[in-house]
Amino acid sequence: MSKKNPNSFRPGRIWFIVYSPLLLFLFLLLLGRLGLFGPLPSFKDLEDPRSQMASLVYSADGQVLGKYYIQNRSPVTYQQLSPALVDALIATEDERFYKHSGIDVEALLRAIFGVVTGQKKGGGSTITQQLAKNLFHEVPRSKIKRAIQKIKEWIIAMQLERSYTKSEILAMYLNTADFGHQIFGVATAAYVFFNKKPSELATHEAALLVGLLKAPTFYSPLRHPERSRLRRNTVLDQMVKNNKLDPEEAERLKAMPLLTEDKGLAERIRKNQLGVGELAPYFLAEVRKDLLQWCKSHINPRTGEPYNLYTDGLRIYTTIDSHMQRYAEDAVRQYMQELQQLFFSTKRASPNGPFDSRLKKEEIQKILEQSARSSPRYRAMREEGMSDSEILRFFRTQKVPMRVFSYKGERDTLMTPWDSLIYYKYYLQVGLVSMENKTGHIKAWVGGIDYSHFKFDHVREAKRQVGSTFKPFVYAMAMQEGISPCFMVPNTRVCIGDWCPSNANDYKEGQMISLKEALANSVNYISAYLMKKYGPHAIIQLVRKMGITADIPPVPSICLGTPEITVLEMTSAFSVFGNKGMYVKPQYLLRIEDQNGNLVEEFFTERHEAMDERSAFLTLALMKGVVESGTGSRLRYRYKFNFPVAGKTGTTQNNSDGWFIGITPDITTGVWVGADERTVRFGSTYYGQGANTALPIWALYMLKVYQDNSLKYHRGDFEPPPGELRTKINCAEWRPEEQEQNTRIIENFDNLPPAEEVQEEP
Repeated sequence: MSKKNPNSFRPGRIWFIVYSPLLLFLFLLLLGRLGLFGPLPSFKDLEDPRSQMASLVYSADGQVLGKYYIQNRSPVTYQQLSPALVDALIATEDERFYKHSGIDVEALLRAIFGVVTGQKKGGGSTITQQLAKNLFHEVPRSKIKRAIQKIKEWIIAMQLERSYTKSEILAMYLNTADFGHQIFGVATAAYVFFNKKPSELATHEAALLVGLLKAPTFYSPLRHPERSRLRRNTVLDQMVKNNKLDPEEAERLKAMPLLTEDKGLAERIRKNQLGVGELAPYFLAEVRKDLLQWCKSHINPRTGEPYNLYTDGLRIYTTIDSHMQRYAEDAVRQYMQELQQLFFSTKRASPNGPFDSRLKKEEIQKILEQSARSSPRYRAMREEGMSDSEILRFFRTQKVPMRVFSYKGERDTLMTPWDSLIYYKYYLQVGLVSMENKTGHIKAWVGGIDYSHFKFDHVREAKRQVGSTFKPFVYAMAMQEGISPCFMVPNTRVCIGDWCPSNANDYKEGQMISLKEALANSVNYISAYLMKKYGPHAIIQLVRKMGITADIPPVPSICLGTPEITVLEMTSAFSVFGNKGMYVKPQYLLRIEDQNGNLVEEFFTERHEAMDERSAFLTLALMKGVVESGTGSRLRYRYKFNFPVAGKTGTTQNNSDGWFIGITPDITTGVWVGADERTVRFGSTYYGQGANTALPIWALYMLKVYQDNSLKYHRGDFEPPPGELRTKINCAEWRPEEQEQNTRIIENFDNLPPAEEVQEEP
């Protein structure tokens, strides 16, 4: 018997070569189905988009302020899609969509052949596979993990084809698609880009959206209009190729503009990116931090896991009043725009740009270099392997296209990153918070001038020197010890050890003036006089009771406002005076309900007595003088705010910070104005003082609040404490014997232990 030639032709080998890839493919699918590559994600959120429900945030008057979500999408059905959109999608992404069952073998083999030969002629993914891919949300960087995910996508694609009709798959895919700029779902994309419903899209508009699916950022019509135009035209050509569009009509559509000139486009993009409405973006960003912590410690009984702020559809009720919030934002926008123009004009001829004229060039360079290193652009370039010197050279020399903030609307421009750093340093910022004295409820919160460009919050996050707004705490200490607002004190220099502060001006120097007049005109000598009597530890003990937790060094200079404290803490401390000496912790959450309206948690505020009612009332009498005849008097003569109000202005050294905190019988509102970079400031106190920077915003806001009769806030005077006051608050009636009595009281403090021996309460 002859031996078989080992090299002879065997038909079985050919069949093995032909079918082995298919057999391997089926084997991998089987392993994936059995769970060898890990669990498959559920497509419950595709079947029922409500399964991933955004959590809604409500104002106290029932308005939706915003929402927290993973993807801001509004699902639509197949019947709500324009025919042109469906045609464009299939012609571009999956020509044989109606002929396969989730996996297009022809396209898959073509893709594999392209990879092997290096001649790529199209992708192998079907629309169903792309829908399956959307379940994973992220594409792994590892090639091995990506290959495993691809197997899972094939399995899910086949499951989808068995479970849904082709029409449903198309709708689900478009509902989950990413169109860039944090726009998810075709309904949101149609609204943001064209202010239309998906059913209203014209053919060229549908082609633009379908073109974005390949690479949303690369083909963005906002960032790369020419690329977007070419991609849109490619989609139109695909529609012609698939007999969905006449060639002549396609050529006409190619000449159409990408986006219709629409003043609302930028605003729609901004709102969508914030994930909130037009009101209270800084508040929503800050309260989100608290809500995320709350979710970690509260279990959703429906899932057995901690609540998910972005998918569990919580209903969050807050204390914010939508009317007051709008009045606050309007006041900030109106005055800050005016103040910014003033700042630009004062700095136009300055060789140091926005920075203090006394700064040296090398100091400015150091500030800008630090800002550059903190920027996302710098970090991205470092990750690409560029050195520090290379990046800084690029920042100084290479102009790049960018969209920048301005009060007249966003501007597309070309500038170096270095110039953009200087450009943004010019902008002044603001922090405003308004709270009810009795309830502690926060009614308005404005943390900056524009959240989409300046996300740092200046209400709760920023600690700034408080200047003369700290002085009422020092005077309140005197009121607690039985001193009258009309007590007369010599306006002469006071030294505490080596510290001998000066007055800001020569107002009545060398004369006797009342405490009320001294606070009204922010006289430093008198603050130092009181500090010498009571000592820093006693003052710190008092402000701790009033809710201030910021670090305050026990040194005499705190009486002039050297501590750095947030707007929120300063405002809540001032509200103690308006709330008869009771401290009420600021509250902004009322209750949280689940997606079915069931109460999950209700919130109650904390309160305690910080000072007696009489002392609080007398301090109010002192601060009413600030508005009647002192540094806050423009509230009366310029802004015609004629309702009862007590308040205090504040201006820090070199005009870095401007403050005004005003108290009415029902509401306390604090306003701070300054630049993020403290060396950026007005060159003169005339412009940089709190009376000129912060007070006008308070006035514009509170005038609108009082003009709104629906808010029903009290317009009368502060309620005096029960019983006899036992002292004068009208200093025209002050008598010599009362002066002698107050002198004896305050002199008794000379016999107390030195201030440094008095321990601060924990």
